[in-house]
Amino acid sequence: MAKSVFVAFVFAFLVIGVKSTTFTFTNNCPYTVWPGTQSGSGSPALSQTGFQLNNGATTSLDASPGWSGRFWARTRCGSDSSGKFTCATGDCGSGQVQCNGAGGAPPATLVEFTLGSGGSQDFYDTSLVDGFNLPVSVVPQGGSGCKTSSCPADVNGLCPAELKVVGSDGATVACKSACEAFGSPQYCCTGSFGTPQTCPPTDYSRIFSNACPLAYSYAYDDLRGTFTCTGANYLITFCP
Repeated sequence: MAKSVFVAFVFAFLVIGVKSTTFTFTNNCPYTVWPGTQSGSGSPALSQTGFQLNNGATTSLDASPGWSGRFWARTRCGSDSSGKFTCATGDCGSGQVQCNGAGGAPPATLVEFTLGSGGSQDFYDTSLVDGFNLPVSVVPQGGSGCKTSSCPADVNGLCPAELKVVGSDGATVACKSACEAFGSPQYCCTGSFGTPQTCPPTDYSRIFSNACPLAYSYAYDDLRGTFTCTGANYLITFCP
C-alpha cells in the first residue's frame, strides 16, 4: 500500500510539473533592470515577486495552471543610506527588491497573463495603457496557435513633452499615458467615455500604437492587443 501511495504521489507530481508554465526573463538592455511580478486576485504569488536582472542575464519562474498576473521591469533602482530600495520607473513602493504583492507605479510597460488550465488557452498582452518605460517582447516557446506580443520600439524617444518623465540627469526615463498625465475621462475611458464606442483612439494613444502595433495602446485596444496560445512556455525579453 505504501508503495502504491508513493507511486501515485510521484505520478501526480509529474503531471502537475508538466502542466506548469515557465516564464523565462532575459535582459538585453545595456543596463540592469529589476523585474516585478504581481499575481492577480485568487492567484498565488510566484516564487519571486521582484529580482535583479543584470545586462545579459536570464532567470526563470514557474506558474501553476490558471495563474493570472503581470510582469514589468523597474529601472534606475538603488538603496539609500537606510537600506530603502526605490526605482525611478516602475517602483512598487515596498522599499525592497521583492514587491510582495504590490504593482508597479505608472508609467511602466506591462506584460499581462491569464493562463489556461486543462488544455484551455492562455491569454496575454503587452500593455502601454499605464504608459511606457522600456521595450519588451513576449515570445511563446512551443505550444499551438501562438504569436509574439511586443513593444520593441523606444517610445521614450517619441514621447511629447507633456507626457515625459525626466530623470535626475535630464534624460527621458518613461512616457506617461494621456490618462495618467491629464486624468480626463476621454483619455481614461471613464464616465460618458466608458465604452468602446465612446472612447476611440486619441492622438496620444496613436503615438503608442504607431510605435508598437502589437501592444495595447489604450483601454479598448482589445482586438489588436490580446493574444492567445495553448500549451506554451514564454520568453520575456526586456529591450528585445
